[in-house]
Amino acid sequence: MILRNEWLTRFAQAKIPLCPKLQENVSCDVVVIGGGIAGLHAAQRISISGLRVVLIDKSICGASSSGKSSGFLTPESELGLSELIRRHGPKNAREVWEIATKGVSMIVNNIKKYNIKCDFQKQDSLYLGIGERGVKNVKEQALARKKLGYSYKLYSFDELQKIHPTKDYSSAIQYPKSYSFISLLYVQELKKLLLKKGVRIYENTEATQIIGNIIKTPLGLIEAKKIIVCIDKMKKSFSYASKNTYHAQTYLAISHTLTKRDIKKLFPHRYFMCWDSMLIYSYYRITKDNCLLLGGGSLSTIYSPTVVKSPAVILNVIKKFKNHFPHLSHVKFKSYWPGLVDLTQDIMPVVDYDLNNPHIQYVQGCPGLPWAAFCGDYAASRIINHKYKDYDKYFGANRKFPIPFGVQSIIGKPLTYAITNPYAKYYQKDTL
Repeated sequence: MILRNEWLTRFAQAKIPLCPKLQENVSCDVVVIGGGIAGLHAAQRISISGLRVVLIDKSICGASSSGKSSGFLTPESELGLSELIRRHGPKNAREVWEIATKGVSMIVNNIKKYNIKCDFQKQDSLYLGIGERGVKNVKEQALARKKLGYSYKLYSFDELQKIHPTKDYSSAIQYPKSYSFISLLYVQELKKLLLKKGVRIYENTEATQIIGNIIKTPLGLIEAKKIIVCIDKMKKSFSYASKNTYHAQTYLAISHTLTKRDIKKLFPHRYFMCWDSMLIYSYYRITKDNCLLLGGGSLSTIYSPTVVKSPAVILNVIKKFKNHFPHLSHVKFKSYWPGLVDLTQDIMPVVDYDLNNPHIQYVQGCPGLPWAAFCGDYAASRIINHKYKDYDKYFGANRKFPIPFGVQSIIGKPLTYAITNPYAKYYQKDTL
């Protein structure tokens, strides 16, 4: 098993041309910094309005978190529906859930409307409980969906064996309107579409500094009336806003092609996108070309501020998976890759204006691809329409976080996030 992002290999096979570096001074109405899901959806919304837009990325579009993703397209993120109800109450929980649902629809509509080739599949979600606590978690999600009127199907241990046979999962909940895709291919195909619509895109162009309405890059300047910053792993030297986000490290591995018999043993009737009820959970799905995509992490590396490239963590995830499904013990994995995902203390994104420059907006800490799509579109929509619905109570950078930034400056970001992540997931309640 080698260290290699499989999606980069498939991107190379797709032969999508790269955009040039910025090597001159340009001007526009809006500049988008960051070419992931959030940045490209922001640029798409701006371009539809007729404003002149420039997008830059320090590498290729999608090279960071968006292009390393497992490609789960579901409103479910780090916070399930029951956690949202506990935190916000039923009415606000529905609104938050619908935000992520809109993000799913934005991506799916693009794929269908423009016939984007990105291994798109319709796959129901299957949330799996482990042990007694897992049964409790699954029932809570089922009750939450029933309370808010969302469809679902609940499985006991015996019922689960018919659709996903294993001795280790105690129960499960299935729900529809979720999908999978290769996010890097989606991003790059969306890039091509935006180029045709007149968006100027420069790859391998890093924004090094923002001074007023000027963005400095190594070989050129961009003057823009409005600026949307959609970068992850932001450096402290770039902006004070870097304090808003923390890194959660996870790993992905992909197998060699499975036989139909192997897949039938895993999913006798239909494929599902699966993840379990653990805090540091494992997740998996079958790709369109019948490989097993498996992800997970460990307590020792999940809060690490730097990338840990050792295969030890993912090998342990693979070992646990094979213990769950011993009939797949012979399956070999060909490659793996780590990734750092940006999240906030309360696992909700930040979409807000710069404290000192109201022409700048930051999109940060999106807990999943649908969130990124919605938040990029939302930031752009606020430029186009000042009466656009305000989600500041969820996205505002001045909301109350579990650990104040003053305390964070003393104990450090890794420890801050190690404390706030489980608190946000299992205990936090907000008054909105």
